[in-house]
Amino acid sequence: MEEWSKEQWDAVVQSGEKAAFYLYTPMCGTCAVASKMMTVVEQLLPQLQVGKANINFIEQIAYAHKIESVPCLLVCEGGEVTEKVYAFQSVPYLYELLKN
Repeated sequence: MEEWSKEQWDAVVQSGEKAAFYLYTPMCGTCAVASKMMTVVEQLLPQLQVGKANINFIEQIAYAHKIESVPCLLVCEGGEVTEKVYAFQSVPYLYELLKN
């Protein structure tokens, strides 16, 4: 999963394609588990654009989307954020959420 900047996220949103942006902090234990889950989902859905970012470095996105905690997964489609997921639950759950 590639680290994205705010500018990269904005470009992906503006493209209108479906994409996922995984937000984390390095010291978060739950984020470590979620990272592994997202790595698996990324392999299962190679056509999906998936990026990640340490939320400590993308403050504007955290405020703009009212991020309440990490891990957080922002899903965009059609030029806007359509989902904000905090409970990653399982790989099958994430796969179903992100496919097509």
